[in-house]
Amino acid sequence: MTDRTSREPSMSTQGASTGQPEAISETHLQHTAYRTHHCGALRLHHLNQQVKVCGWLHRKRDHGGLIFLDIRDHYGMIQCVLEEGHPEWNLAESLSVETVVQIGGLVMARSENTRNPGLDTGDVEVVVQALNVLSRAIALPLPVNTDADYPEDIRLTYRFLDLRRPAMHQAMVTRSQIIAFMRAMMVAQGFLEIQTPILTAPSPEGARDYVVPSRLYPGEFYALPQAPQQFKQLLMASGFDKYFQIAPCFRDESSRADRSPGEFYQLDLEMAFVSQEDVWNALEPVLQKTFEHFAPKASVTQGPFPRIPYADAMVMYGTDKPDLRNPLIIQDMTDQIHISIFQSVVEKGGVIRALVVPGAVAQSRKFFKDLESWVMEKGAKGLGYISHGADGLQGPLVKFCPPETCEVLKAAIPIHGVVFFVCDKRDAATALAGQLRTHLGQLLGLIDESAFELCWITDFPMYEQDVATGQIVFSHNPFSMPQGEMDALMHQDPLQIKAYQYDIVCNGIELSSGAIRNHRPDVMYKAFEIAGYSKEHVDQQFGAMIKAFQYGVPPHGGSAPGIDRMVMLLAGTPNIREVIPFPLNQQARDLMMGAPSPLSAERLEELHLRIIKDIGKKPGVPPSR
Repeated sequence: MTDRTSREPSMSTQGASTGQPEAISETHLQHTAYRTHHCGALRLHHLNQQVKVCGWLHRKRDHGGLIFLDIRDHYGMIQCVLEEGHPEWNLAESLSVETVVQIGGLVMARSENTRNPGLDTGDVEVVVQALNVLSRAIALPLPVNTDADYPEDIRLTYRFLDLRRPAMHQAMVTRSQIIAFMRAMMVAQGFLEIQTPILTAPSPEGARDYVVPSRLYPGEFYALPQAPQQFKQLLMASGFDKYFQIAPCFRDESSRADRSPGEFYQLDLEMAFVSQEDVWNALEPVLQKTFEHFAPKASVTQGPFPRIPYADAMVMYGTDKPDLRNPLIIQDMTDQIHISIFQSVVEKGGVIRALVVPGAVAQSRKFFKDLESWVMEKGAKGLGYISHGADGLQGPLVKFCPPETCEVLKAAIPIHGVVFFVCDKRDAATALAGQLRTHLGQLLGLIDESAFELCWITDFPMYEQDVATGQIVFSHNPFSMPQGEMDALMHQDPLQIKAYQYDIVCNGIELSSGAIRNHRPDVMYKAFEIAGYSKEHVDQQFGAMIKAFQYGVPPHGGSAPGIDRMVMLLAGTPNIREVIPFPLNQQARDLMMGAPSPLSAERLEELHLRIIKDIGKKPGVPPSR
């Protein structure tokens, strides 16, 4: 029997019932030669209708005198059944999973004991009258009718199959819906969607640019934008009031669980004549309603979101990306207590950070021993702690505390609580205390996994000192307006200057950075001068923006929440590659398309390029890819 039979039963051209459709698929499907209904659309009100459906063979079950075919398309699944002796019986027996078929038949009700309440179409089935094979599938390199874990290299090599899996397919649907939802909210607020260029000039955004050689101009290159930063500021200089776009961004940087190498997308926005409060007031409803809409059972921070100064965040949480679901708060006790074994560190400029954990006395000795081992793995010499039991203060550090320190600690530690200490140089103590806070929150089950806690981190330092060179460098965004403007740049210690810079953080993940921009050329030149850039360098790198600002530009600011990270949070996955349709792997390679790949000699010549294989090569070490 041939794959495509000439047998064609009579089919009704009528669609679903004229009542209110139960599936969105019915309202969007135009009857075609291939199908009258989507697989997920059929319900009891379609009984006794002749239908055509098309899709992939999800599963096949042979029950002796009956063959059941579960047919799946983008919208859902329908069970189809053939009885033994059917003209298409042998064809049905020969089908492999994921073969694409067209089925024509009659919608019938399932018997009471065979109904499937877990399936939208579980009350009905299609009795097959015609079975046509549209495309046969060979043996699969990975199963698609299950969401069971599978090696990532196989999944990315066969991403088109991986995306057929139910959870992955739904993640892409959710991603599309989230983008559409946010786009509608931005438009409703009066934002104008404008696309900015992909081929542009290099920009010192903090990561490496991806560059594109020019065929017409030998030795010259375009860069793919790390962000539309300059363009959106130029739009404000052009007289537009509110801009946004779902912007593709390109950065040649290493992969992380919450960052995809190569490219990512962000909800990029900019506003004219605004303070940072105005930006926050515009963005907060979009984020809050997006999380509420796509996680209706979750607790979501209500606006206005907490505003936490950067300096406070680093002390209280040990990070500028705090997870506020964790109730533990770090305290700086450097000036409040005297613990003799810490004094030599404090006298050299070190700090004492304390983390009070209520109820921790009940933990076992093994808990404290394991915790000390964990801290030592992080590079610490050990873990100091004091508990507050019914008999008073206890623990390895009590003997090093004078009476006045004991009184301070009794007041700070609740009964049955434990205080853990970190004493080191400021940056090291901050980092370790933050890691300890997160680790204890996870160990003790203190984090509410059903919540989305959002906050603004504000008042970032304008500059920081490079540890290796001692050079003053920008700590955040070089285009930000310093608080105090020119007066601050002229008269303050650069390391004490704050900027109108802010991050939005959700559950310990930075969604975006933003700022009120430096719109004055004189202030911009001075800000870059402090960071070691000459006026000529600024003119060369940012000539278009400087020129535009000389012709009048409004105060402006914006932000850019990461789409991929928001979808990752809403999907409940710790890996961002799970919510990107076709991601690169951790080594920035596209295993499916085979990119990057060499160019032919002819193409290299056309682009005026020559490959030097030994550049940067050390003896015995292959050149880096």
